[in-house]
Amino acid sequence: MNLTRDRVHSIGWISVLLVCGAMTIGLTLRVNAVKSQVHDAEKSIVYVQRDIDFLETEFQTRSNQQALKQLNDLEFGYKAPGAGQYIEGERQLAALGKAAAPGAPEPIRYANAEAPAEKASESSLLAMVSPVSGATAAVPEKAEKSQETATKDLDPELKALKHDAASLSKRLARIELAEAAQQ
Repeated sequence: MNLTRDRVHSIGWISVLLVCGAMTIGLTLRVNAVKSQVHDAEKSIVYVQRDIDFLETEFQTRSNQQALKQLNDLEFGYKAPGAGQYIEGERQLAALGKAAAPGAPEPIRYANAEAPAEKASESSLLAMVSPVSGATAAVPEKAEKSQETATKDLDPELKALKHDAASLSKRLARIELAEAAQQ
């Protein structure tokens, strides 16, 4: 194989390009590694800055405690609880309780008993009763009856819609049975 001058030049240029490509790839990897280190350093700077802010706030608060104590003594008069303010036992706690004043509302009580059979048609939720007036939040029966008579007097289209809504479950059951028979 005879190497001419042009062939030597082209082989030289190809080798130079390969060396430059390898150096570019190496340099790119190095740059990415440095970028990663910079990103980690920025993250740690942010964390340290947060810690510094927290410690500055803590320092200012603690250094201000004497001024706060003086302000409290002058303006509010709050004091830390003493040993005599704590209750020693159940008897001392019971002695603090007083009987309800006349006309005071009864305490609110909750029960888990099931509703009697007569009231089963009503809502299963407990009726809310005002402890002061004794009034209930439920709708009185007279109002319910007046609503029923008002709906009887409405137009026949509304009656038809109510009848259709009432028979909807029966119609849907028939559709399901018919589809099951086809399969």
